[in-house]
Amino acid sequence: MVITFPNMGNVALAVRTLCQGLQIPYVMPEENNKLTLRIGAEHSPEEICLPFKFMLGNFIQSIEKGADTVLLTGSCGPCRFGEYCELAMKILRKLGYENIDFIIADLSSEVGVEEFKRRIGKISAASPLSKLEQLKALHAAYKVVELCDKIDASAYYLAGFELNRGECKRILHEYKKKAVQCESPSELIKLLNYYKDKIDSVKISKNKDPIKISIIGEIFTVIDPFSNLYIEEKLMDYGVSSKRTLTPSWWVKNLLMKPLRLNSPDIKKASKPYLPYSVGGHGKECIGEAVLAKAHGMDGAIQILPLGCMPEVVAKSVIPTIQAEKDFPIMTLIVDEITGEAGYITRTEAFIDMLKSRKSPSQSAFGKASGS
Repeated sequence: MVITFPNMGNVALAVRTLCQGLQIPYVMPEENNKLTLRIGAEHSPEEICLPFKFMLGNFIQSIEKGADTVLLTGSCGPCRFGEYCELAMKILRKLGYENIDFIIADLSSEVGVEEFKRRIGKISAASPLSKLEQLKALHAAYKVVELCDKIDASAYYLAGFELNRGECKRILHEYKKKAVQCESPSELIKLLNYYKDKIDSVKISKNKDPIKISIIGEIFTVIDPFSNLYIEEKLMDYGVSSKRTLTPSWWVKNLLMKPLRLNSPDIKKASKPYLPYSVGGHGKECIGEAVLAKAHGMDGAIQILPLGCMPEVVAKSVIPTIQAEKDFPIMTLIVDEITGEAGYITRTEAFIDMLKSRKSPSQSAFGKASGS
């Protein structure tokens, strides 16, 4: 067994850590790039959403490097993500990759606990370690994704308050570059703890009152920088503080609490007046996050979604009501393989300028505001 997996945000680093801890051979997917997307889009149905195209490109590139097993989470909800595994299997077989095994980690009631255990058992059986050692490896993998998410969150938010412009971004790039070079879970966790302390020690000015933007939307395009054209880093460059709830570590906690119906109670409560029913994906979370962003003092929100994403299209139709009732600006950015970066940047800059004019009418021109 040689495992591969999708590259989405900090997930790939965590799964790599798990494979290292379990002593199972793996192929680390390449960072998402134009070639990955071109390969995936070339073999995907035209109407399928962007995350699938990236994942298929990841799988094909990794299989060419020797991977024979794909590890992927699953879903039986109304979102098309529930069809990803079956569709990818069919496409890969059509391309001549006949002996590729898929391990779908899906805890939904339709799959059941016993089937879930059977699937995960394939990974456990491939490890030479004891059950206790395997649990330790799993814990280390979660620790990695949790630390990465915390460092990212601090960097994106503190960027608006930092005294030395660009320090948070430099630390962000530095830790990500060094993280992929670590050869063991313990080495990586030590590195991440070092950078967590480092980002928490960044000198900030409490007198600053930067624009604060909440990033909401479809989870893949929200957490994968290449998919959203590095929106969070662009906001750092503009001196904007940003926050987002959807992270890989949030997803794990939410999944584990879901059977007890204790997952994200604040989001559920906030979304109920506007979208009381689940529409699949994270459509309901998008609405709840928009409402909470206003309550938590954010100046605006940016919804990011892939073209044709059904849950987010539903959420998008509800957003104008929230904007009107809460007097809260929300901009929607739709991404696909032909998204033009120039127009994307122009819209983002115009949105920031509008938020600054609401906050301080004397700084309504973007150029003046960004240089102040």
